Amino acid sequence: MEYLSVLIRTTLAFVTVFVVARLLGKQQLSQLTFYEYITGITMGDIAASIAIDSGRSPLYYMFALVAFAILTFGMGVITEKSRPLRKLIEGEPVILVHNGKILEHNMAKSGYNMENLMMQLRERDAFDISEVEFAIAETDGYLTVLKKSQHRPVTPADLGIDTKYEGIPSEIIVDGEVIHQNLKQNNLDEAWLIARLNSMGYNSPKEIAYASLDSEGNLYVDDRRDRLDHMTDISD
Repeated sequence: MEYLSVLIRTTLAFVTVFVVARLLGKQQLSQLTFYEYITGITMGDIAASIAIDSGRSPLYYMFALVAFAILTFGMGVITEKSRPLRKLIEGEPVILVHNGKILEHNMAKSGYNMENLMMQLRERDAFDISEVEFAIAETDGYLTVLKKSQHRPVTPADLGIDTKYEGIPSEIIVDGEVIHQNLKQNNLDEAWLIARLNSMGYNSPKEIAYASLDSEGNLYVDDRRDRLDHMTDISD
């Protein structure tokens, strides 16, 4: 009976958190600001209490979770409409490097140390700090790096070369399932897809793990069988 109670309470916690997360939107799932991080931890703690605290009714914690979610949603609406309040709650981006010069005062204000700064610069392919025009600590903790113009990779635009529009490839098959909507958007149908697959030696979309179509009409297909002559082993 005790295990059944735990199962029921855990299910209630799961459903409540799922509903609240959907209502609060995808912002909670994106890169979090410090405020959003603390909010997520608090809501997780309340949800855990629903599942494991048998001393109180689950409704007690569900009410607390919903109330906290309403306050979080309300704060989100207010901060969207008030830039000063948004800056107060979420903070502001801080420049840590300007024209190759490290701004130690801003580093201390943002809680950065030299090792952490250098590590994040290396992660952005900036090994020489003299090449950095700006390094900015964003409100979500991400370090944005802009190299000086002479140290950026050359682009076709720099060379005056015209390029074709590429766009984003359309997913045509995912895990053996045909995405009919994407076929329709490309003015194609399943008969065309089957014919293309047959010409490539496949009998059914079920054999395909993933297939996509680029803006030039090229079909990329990856089947479920990893037929490699040699598999690279990256384990120890």
